[in-house]
Amino acid sequence: MPSVFITGMGIVSALGIGTASQREKLAAGVSGLGPATFLNSIHKTEFPFGEVPFSTEELFSKLSDHSKLQQSRLQALGALALEECFTGGAQQPAGIRQGLINATTVGGMTDIEDRYFELIKPELIEPDMSLAAGLDCATGTEHLARQFNLTDFVTTISTACSSSANAIQLGARLLQQGVLDRVVCGGVDSLTRFTVNGFNSLKNLDRNACKPFDSNRNGLNLGEGAAYLLLESERSIEKTGNKPLAVLSGYANFNEAFHPTAPSPEGLGAYEAMKRTLEKAGISPASVSFINAHGTATLNNDEAESMAIHRLFGETVPPFASTKVYTGHTLAASGAIEAVFSLLSLQHQEIYPALNFETPIEATGLIPCQTYQELQVEHILSNSFGFGGNNASLLFSRYD
Repeated sequence: MPSVFITGMGIVSALGIGTASQREKLAAGVSGLGPATFLNSIHKTEFPFGEVPFSTEELFSKLSDHSKLQQSRLQALGALALEECFTGGAQQPAGIRQGLINATTVGGMTDIEDRYFELIKPELIEPDMSLAAGLDCATGTEHLARQFNLTDFVTTISTACSSSANAIQLGARLLQQGVLDRVVCGGVDSLTRFTVNGFNSLKNLDRNACKPFDSNRNGLNLGEGAAYLLLESERSIEKTGNKPLAVLSGYANFNEAFHPTAPSPEGLGAYEAMKRTLEKAGISPASVSFINAHGTATLNNDEAESMAIHRLFGETVPPFASTKVYTGHTLAASGAIEAVFSLLSLQHQEIYPALNFETPIEATGLIPCQTYQELQVEHILSNSFGFGGNNASLLFSRYD
């Protein structure tokens, strides 16, 4: 199949705005978790969150142009990541077909929650229903596509926590099938009372900073953010002159359909997604330099993912870690955010440490990388596993 080149990336997370801020915090082992400031919830100080440290108004003030956007936190986060992704300009070369594949789970719910009762008050003769339309997951995608002239193909993906990883996969397929020449793929989610209350009802939130892959893990921390990759075909980079940052050399998804919210205990879906990704890339497990694990720090997920990793890699498991202890679990954005982290590792030949780890899971004994390391990094496997058995893996390879 034709190669898929990655020529741009942009990111916003609890670690700040832009790739430079992310790399600085990751390398120093500095987490972005803490009490929420802007989330309108009774739980804002009860749990740690990976909240982007700016108000919605401040986020909009940092944009060079937001004329085609709604006043939505989701769209502000997405636009900031897209601006960085298109550093140097988003001009569309003549004859190049480009599009946007955006992922989200909650759409504009953050803003709707704060205005809900205003919208349904019967005494309001003409309530502003344009804001209500922003609740649809596709609305934010459409506004972002128009703002950045990514309108030859526009779609929205919502497959829980694997959403943006699946967006990247779909983008790669469109390039390889000749439907598009370049495509921006990624995702965005903002913190909402809906997700906080939902995960709290599942008893999946830790009241302390999460502990991925630790025997004493007790749940996840929710976060928010956005990240996008610019994928280009060979035809496109010949026209744009963009230099590849890396290659998307493999990808796969696999739905195990085991349970609405829990993975199969043996990690069947995770195993198949990883195995098929490596097979598509034509490399052996021994060639993987690092695994950016899904690692939510929930009881079921980490053990199932550990079982899958152990089954695939045997006794020679490569260095691995979860970065959700830095950003929180950003739901639909997590796959793209961790794709950016993977590209930073490839660019700078370094891997970032796991935090808060003390005791390995007894069933596998796997121990994540706990120190910042400079080493030769050729291939990074990045995992995103969601509710409903939506399992996705991506393989990023160094470009020479």
